[in-house]
Amino acid sequence: MCCVEPGTVSSPERDIKAVLDESGPDYETFTFERPTAGHQGEVFLVTLRYAGQEYEVVVKFQAGDPDFALEPFLHEYVADRTDIPVPRILVFEEEPELDIDAYFVTERISGDNLAESIGELDETTRERVIEHAGRILGDMHARIGFEGFGRLALDDGRLIVDEFSWDWQGFFHDMVEGYIDRFEGTPFEDLQDDAREYVAESVHVVDTSAVPRLVHDDFRPANMLFDASRSQPITAVLDWQFALAADPEYHIARTDFLFIDPAFQDADTRNRLRDRLYTGYREYREFDPDEGYEQRRAVYHFATLL
Repeated sequence: MCCVEPGTVSSPERDIKAVLDESGPDYETFTFERPTAGHQGEVFLVTLRYAGQEYEVVVKFQAGDPDFALEPFLHEYVADRTDIPVPRILVFEEEPELDIDAYFVTERISGDNLAESIGELDETTRERVIEHAGRILGDMHARIGFEGFGRLALDDGRLIVDEFSWDWQGFFHDMVEGYIDRFEGTPFEDLQDDAREYVAESVHVVDTSAVPRLVHDDFRPANMLFDASRSQPITAVLDWQFALAADPEYHIARTDFLFIDPAFQDADTRNRLRDRLYTGYREYREFDPDEGYEQRRAVYHFATLL
């Protein structure tokens, strides 16, 4: 196939062609589509025909993200250290030779988007999915830790904790204040004072000296692929660009909220699913949700809403 001509107007087809011309095999044809859910940024599911066979990959472009290199780094970092199902990076080009944004290409993992199905799953499958989510969190927290709290970033290709703090409560408070600041100029602007008051009155329950562990800060059903027929139903955890060194309890509480609380009105169902989440987690790490955790969980749920 001929290469993309310099100066042509950017479009998905043109940019994907440039990726394949630069990094792919001598393909015969290709097609592409956007995912129906999940994925942050410019992401495309690409099918290319090569030597009479079809191959499927995922292409993601930078699209203005200054920390774009962190995501492909974390894909490999996590895959090398855990059993978490993370798509492997096939190509990462931070400075492409052709006139396109930085990009990376991953293997395409089979599975349906969990967000599109979680409310319709039968009881047994739903419990297996929630328990697997707990195992993934436990695996992540058991195997990848840090010396302090902050946002993960790259410095000359090395993983670092940016905005570093020894104090989880202080870092969490500043992070939530940043979320509230974003209400400025939006329909939620008049809620800022109430939100700040709640945080100021409740942040004291957050543990100052928690143990910093890897936290995927966009760990939600829309960023999961799953296959109900598998014993480990979650087949892929996607979108790693928002990552923290943070309190594991914060991650558990966010997952509880994003996977369970909004979807089920019945308290017995929520409690049963929460127990399955904790059961999965305990396969890797101890976790005892005492009264103190229940207080912190409420604060972490509030932060998740922002």
